[in-house]
Amino acid sequence: MGQPNFWDNPEKAQQLIQQLKPLNTLLKPFDDLESSVGDVGALTELAGEDASLDPELDQELGKVEKSLEDFELRAMLSGPHDASNAYLTIQAGAGGTEACDWAQMLMRLYARWAERHGYQTEIIDELRNEEAGIRSATLSIKGDYAYGNLQSEAGVHRLVRISPFDSNARRQTSFAAVEVLPEIEGTINIEIRPEDLKRDTFRSGGPGGQHQNKTESGVRYTHLPTGLAAESRTERSQHKNDANALNLLKSKLYQIEEQKQRAAVEKRYGEKMEVSFGSQIRNYTLQPYTLIKDVRTGVETGQVQAVLDGEIDEFITAYLRYKAEKEHKRTAK
Repeated sequence: MGQPNFWDNPEKAQQLIQQLKPLNTLLKPFDDLESSVGDVGALTELAGEDASLDPELDQELGKVEKSLEDFELRAMLSGPHDASNAYLTIQAGAGGTEACDWAQMLMRLYARWAERHGYQTEIIDELRNEEAGIRSATLSIKGDYAYGNLQSEAGVHRLVRISPFDSNARRQTSFAAVEVLPEIEGTINIEIRPEDLKRDTFRSGGPGGQHQNKTESGVRYTHLPTGLAAESRTERSQHKNDANALNLLKSKLYQIEEQKQRAAVEKRYGEKMEVSFGSQIRNYTLQPYTLIKDVRTGVETGQVQAVLDGEIDEFITAYLRYKAEKEHKRTAK
C-alpha cells in the first residue's frame, strides 16, 4: 500500500485492502493483548510483595480476560469473506399468510440487529403478500464483518405461536428460509459471459408508489447454465435495480463455486432443504411456552421479545464457536 503506484489499478487496490482488513483485525488486538499480559505479569510480581495492589491486579485481570474473549471471537471470523458486507434473503415457506408474516418479523429482526451494530441496511428486493407480510425480501447489510456474523443465520427458521389470522386462535407453525451471501463486488472479479445471462424487466409494484406500478423498473437476471436468478425492484431507477440484481447474482455464483470445492466435506448448496418440518436451524416457540432454541448449538433463551428485537449476538457467537470446532476436528483427521 505504500508503493507510489498502489492506486494505479483501483480494482486490485480494493482487493488488497479487503484482504488486509481481517489480518489487521487479528494482528493489532493480538499485539495489544500480548502487551497487556506482560503488564499483568509485572503487576503480579509487585502484588506478591505488596498486598494493597491486589484490587488493581484483579481489575487488570478482568480486562485481560475480556480482551481474550474478544480476540477469540475475532479469530473465529477468519474466513476469506468474513469481513465483507452481506446480502440477506428471507423467503416465506410452509404456512401461507402465517409464514409471510413470520418472514416480515425476521426482516425486522435483522434490521434491528444491524442498527444495533451500526450497519447500514437497504432493502434491494421485496415481494409483499396480499394479505399480510412478505413472500420474500433481500437486504443489503453494509459494515465490517457483516457477512462473518450473519452467516450463522443461514437456514430454516421455525415459529410456533397462536395465529393472529385465525379467528379460532389456534396454534400454528410457520417456516421461513434465510440465505446469507458475502458481497464480493469490488473484491473479486466474476466473469459472466453475456450469452449466459437472461435479463427481464417487470413492474415493481409494492411500496414504491405510482411510478413503480406504471414503469418496468424491476430487473431480474437469470444465469442460464445454473438457473440461478437475482432480482431487484425497490429502486425507482431501473439502472440501480439492474446493478443491484447483477451484483447479487455474482455473489450467488461465487458462493456456489466456493461450496463446490468443499462438496466432499459438506454439501450445502444445490440441495436446498425443504422449508418445512425437520429442516430448521432454530425454533422460536411463543406458545404454549416461550423459548428460542438453536438446533445446532443447543443455545436457548426465554427472552423471546428481546431476540425478536434483534438481540441475537448470543446465537451468533455460539455458532462461530460451533463452526470453529467442526473445522478443527475436520483438519485434525
